[in-house]
Amino acid sequence: MIRPYNAIVVVDDNPTILTALKICLTAEFERIVTLTSPDALVSTLSNEEHVDVVLLDMNFSLGVNTGQDGLFWLRTLKKLHPDTPVVLMTAYADVQLAVKGLKNGAADFVTKPWDNDELVRTLRDAVEKSREVVTLDKLEQQHVHRVVEQCHGNMSKAAELLGITRQTLYRKLKL
Repeated sequence: MIRPYNAIVVVDDNPTILTALKICLTAEFERIVTLTSPDALVSTLSNEEHVDVVLLDMNFSLGVNTGQDGLFWLRTLKKLHPDTPVVLMTAYADVQLAVKGLKNGAADFVTKPWDNDELVRTLRDAVEKSREVVTLDKLEQQHVHRVVEQCHGNMSKAAELLGITRQTLYRKLKL
């Protein structure tokens, strides 16, 4: 059987969840690497030849369900492996947590218990989106928009940060 994707790393502190995910994802991924703790996540990603996506639980501290563990590891992964998509997963989901995850670079957000077909679709979408080729013009425009956003719409400050004139900034925003 030919599987469409190379490898996924799944991190969850519940061994039963890991077993269920292995069964669910075996038709999609050649290798399914499971970790019960995120502590080995960075070294695992560095040692694996190619990881298509990471499925990361958000809570690892006993009795704490804030999602801060997952957000910490998400930020760490995005710094060290920015091109590897990360899908967050939690049983204690709320809209604010999902938004925080997405703002910190998560590809998507899944709640437990999950629907198998929906989970597979979410992981496929994350991998496919990460493989899309973006033109340099589009990438530049996205960067310019982010800088303007960070400057709270102050065009003079944004132009200064980008090292361009305001006129050039307006032109780049319209592309």
